[in-house]
Amino acid sequence: MSGLDRILDTRPLRTSTDFRRLWWTGAIVSMGGQFTVVAVLFQMWQLTGSAVAVGAVGLSQALSMVVTGLIGGTLADAVDRRTLALVANALQLSAVALLALHGLAGAGSQWVLLALVALNAAGGGLGAPARRTFVPRLLPADLVRAGVALLNLNFQVAMLLGPALAGVLVAQWGVSTCYLLDAAAFTAVLYGVARLPPMRPDGQTGRPGVRAIWHGWRFIAASPVLRGALLTDALATLMAMPIGLFPLINEERFGGDPRTLGLLFTALAVGGITAGAASGILTRAARPGTVLLAAAAVWGLALAGLGLASASWQALCCLAVAGAADTTSVITRAAIVQLATPDSHRGRVSGVEHIVGAGGPELGNFRAGLVAEATTAAIAACAGGLLCVAGIAWLALSHPQLRRFDTPQPQQSRG
Repeated sequence: MSGLDRILDTRPLRTSTDFRRLWWTGAIVSMGGQFTVVAVLFQMWQLTGSAVAVGAVGLSQALSMVVTGLIGGTLADAVDRRTLALVANALQLSAVALLALHGLAGAGSQWVLLALVALNAAGGGLGAPARRTFVPRLLPADLVRAGVALLNLNFQVAMLLGPALAGVLVAQWGVSTCYLLDAAAFTAVLYGVARLPPMRPDGQTGRPGVRAIWHGWRFIAASPVLRGALLTDALATLMAMPIGLFPLINEERFGGDPRTLGLLFTALAVGGITAGAASGILTRAARPGTVLLAAAAVWGLALAGLGLASASWQALCCLAVAGAADTTSVITRAAIVQLATPDSHRGRVSGVEHIVGAGGPELGNFRAGLVAEATTAAIAACAGGLLCVAGIAWLALSHPQLRRFDTPQPQQSRG
């Protein structure tokens, strides 16, 4: 193993041509997605001047992704997953192309904007379960964590650079430029997915529908490893999600300076990128279940520290640690879910994982806002972080199978 691989494990890029293609097209679409996020929020604010309308953007996305995530999960265990991902990406391409036309036409309908945002999110939710199953089909088991880490690094870099670039694009050429670039990104993704081998689920497949969805949930409930991994994510986001508190913390502690508010968001991304760039260390660690639990506990402790921070540099350090812990948790959990699930159930389990990942942060921010309204933002952050740590401690004690879970022995790659 090279010196670079000991820090950032790049072996998946050298092992599988299909994964390498999936990775670079994923990097493009992650950046394009950030362009669309910023453009939609800016356009909605310009159309309405209403914070409620801007908040409705997030609500429409969450609802669409939850509903279509369930549908996509059951379809991913019944049809060719490559075909399902292609259909979903084509739906997203259509949505962002229509957003561009809506902007170029000068149409001022917030309802059309919301409908197209929901359509884009629906495509994302429909295809997410299938896309999550690609890595264990393209890579041997011992490289799955490294593959997940490389894909997550794309997202972290896009989160750091994308919004700033989108702001420049909107200021210079308008929102339609962002949408057109995102459409071009989806064109690249369609190419990358179309070049993948067929990916029908292994084992006996059933008919998609409500019964199949129910069987997926029962399968998770019966598996201590899967149940514990998803509960870890739910506890971390529901109890300690901090983003909704940033404006209040900035106002209460740091005088409401907008530059400090921006740095709070940046600190999370910097921590995430740092952990992602050093993911070669964690992807080779034994007992990924223990790594997951430890990372979630560090996340909670760091956010409790955010509530206690009296200086801006202290808050930024806490958020950087939290961002690193979150990236470690995301990478490890995603790998555990794929490795602990037989291929016949990966679509449905991935659908549930997608729902937890999409809905948990929104509910967590809502909970934080309620607590902050009744007390202060600092108390909400500190109490939420400590509750997260307590919940993770309970999970560690009640789910020893998760603590002991380890990467299966390497298998032959099928990519």
